[in-house]
Amino acid sequence: TFLLLTDSPHLLSPLQELLTTQISFQENEIKLLSAEIERLKNFGCLGVSPSLEGLRDENAKLKYRLNFLKKSLQEERSKSTKSMININSCLQEIFGAAIQAAYPDLENPPLVVTPSQQPKFGDYQCNSAMGISQILLKTREQKVSPREIAEKIVKNIPANECIDKVEIAGPGFINVHLRKDFVSKQLSSLLINGVQPPAIGKRKKVVVDFSSPNIAKEMHVGHLRSTIIGESMSRLFEFVGYDVLRLNHLGDWGTQFGMLIAHLQDKFPDYLSVSPPIGDLQAFYKESKQRFDTEEEFKKRAYQCVVLLQSKNPDFIKAWNLICDVSRREFQKIYNCLDITIVERGESFYHDMMKDIVKEFEDKGFVQVDDGRKVVFVPGFSVPLTIMKSDGGYTYDTSDLAALKHRLCEEKGDILIYVVDSGQSVHLQTVFAAGQMIGWYDPKVTRVAHAAFGVVLGEDKKKFKTRSGDTVRLIDLLEEGLKRAMDKLKDKERDKVLTPEELKAAQTSVAFGCIKYADLSHNRLNDYVFSFDKMLDDRGNTAAYLLYAFTRIRAIARLANIDEQMLRKAAREEVLVLDHEKEWKLGKCILRFPEILQKILEDLLLHTLCDYLYELATTFTEFYDSCYCVEKDRQTGQIVKVNMWRLLLCEATATIMAKGFDILGIKPVQRM
Repeated sequence: TFLLLTDSPHLLSPLQELLTTQISFQENEIKLLSAEIERLKNFGCLGVSPSLEGLRDENAKLKYRLNFLKKSLQEERSKSTKSMININSCLQEIFGAAIQAAYPDLENPPLVVTPSQQPKFGDYQCNSAMGISQILLKTREQKVSPREIAEKIVKNIPANECIDKVEIAGPGFINVHLRKDFVSKQLSSLLINGVQPPAIGKRKKVVVDFSSPNIAKEMHVGHLRSTIIGESMSRLFEFVGYDVLRLNHLGDWGTQFGMLIAHLQDKFPDYLSVSPPIGDLQAFYKESKQRFDTEEEFKKRAYQCVVLLQSKNPDFIKAWNLICDVSRREFQKIYNCLDITIVERGESFYHDMMKDIVKEFEDKGFVQVDDGRKVVFVPGFSVPLTIMKSDGGYTYDTSDLAALKHRLCEEKGDILIYVVDSGQSVHLQTVFAAGQMIGWYDPKVTRVAHAAFGVVLGEDKKKFKTRSGDTVRLIDLLEEGLKRAMDKLKDKERDKVLTPEELKAAQTSVAFGCIKYADLSHNRLNDYVFSFDKMLDDRGNTAAYLLYAFTRIRAIARLANIDEQMLRKAAREEVLVLDHEKEWKLGKCILRFPEILQKILEDLLLHTLCDYLYELATTFTEFYDSCYCVEKDRQTGQIVKVNMWRLLLCEATATIMAKGFDILGIKPVQRM
């Protein structure tokens, strides 16, 4: 939730309730304490004779409390006024109040405020009148035209500082025109304070489960989406002030470790004293799997190894750790390339909790026995969860239930996000429903969500694989990206103008930025086609285009010999003039950033941010082509005039783009 504080006492944004209530409470308490201090000064009229020392002591405590409250109040106001304003939410609050005043008996009336698609329809539109007309007809059999309703709403709009005028168009659309001084003021605040996260009320704990590769198997292209999407979601939640725990639910436990340990014993019999030189863990896994499938004696020994591992035999725990460590080192190479921060908490972490999970479901009468298995049927789902196999072993269902409970009850997560492919949707929804059924959480209080995503396709529209039909290794994909990015930079002859260090930085920025953006710019619910040619194209909605645009915007002030200190001074002193239609369009676009973040926090669809950044970059291009920021003499090329307010619009654009890149995990460079 975003918060808005304005100077108008009549305007309360929907996002301000918490701080407004808190400030109001503190102001009232200050008044009460001030009155109490005055009362104690005149203690003679109290009708009692308390000791003077006692009164002085109480008076001193009250003054301390009063000063503390005043300081706290100032801090709250200072913090809230730096927060970026969500203009859409601000307008929703205004029109919500107008609708409430116009139709006080109407329960939950529709509140629809959206940015206008065309300038002739104003800056925003309130389209609630049509919905209210239908409600009045259905519930009260009152036939009132939407236009008449719109007129009544407009008459009840409270005093505020952001609306210049409203117009009723067509059957009942309310077109809203913003005040230019209001928009200018918000842009100045952005330039002075930087991109401050909108205040969101209570700080929440968010647990994001993403990446989750399997030990002894290399990360492949299938892990790319979960890793990139999960990291970006985590960055967004962190930016708005939540406490985020990023978890890597590694596949680090199970029967496959029996065959791996048995093969380790045969291939490196001195593994306990000499660290085994396992160079290619994928090949090691294939060798052990082949033996498991073809050698009956090896298979029996593998099962014995599983039993000894699960009984925590020290030698087998060491073998298990050795195998896990080889995988961890390989995973970390990927995470370093993609700038991923994550805490490992694999299936093994929850192993000791599984016995209690089974007992809890049994004690509450949810367990049925089916052919020796212990299963739990969840209402609304046809396939039960198997929480114990017939041989007494646990399953992925048990592990996932244990993880869910730990995140809810031990980590105290307010929001749980599982960034897992769409194929796991039914399984995860069943697990979530089971947790709800047994009483671990109330969905009205705690949000548990599956952020599902589609698969990565090749250019043939089939699952992305190598020519030999194997799954594409993620490390190979990243190395190919680096090679192609360098080729692209050399094609543009950037190697002739950049230093070797700058060229290397640009290569990394373009390669990994393009791979991330190509994923995040697609709706995660859909499959998407992986194409290096498309993602490295510097035309259209790509990271390459945005990174080049950002670099050019940052260079405008530098080429005009305007440094950061001069820009900061101008931000405090200059009024941002928005008289030109392209200045006005750009200014409004910049200030839509909080609206975009709010939408993503609700639906977890990050392509909305990519679409917004592309819109911002193209809107900036329109502005720059129409409005001179720096005017030069045509003959000498000397700078004759700097339009500082336009340079400030350049700076505001770059500032928002930089924060957007940061949320997406993209690192722009100064020169490209």
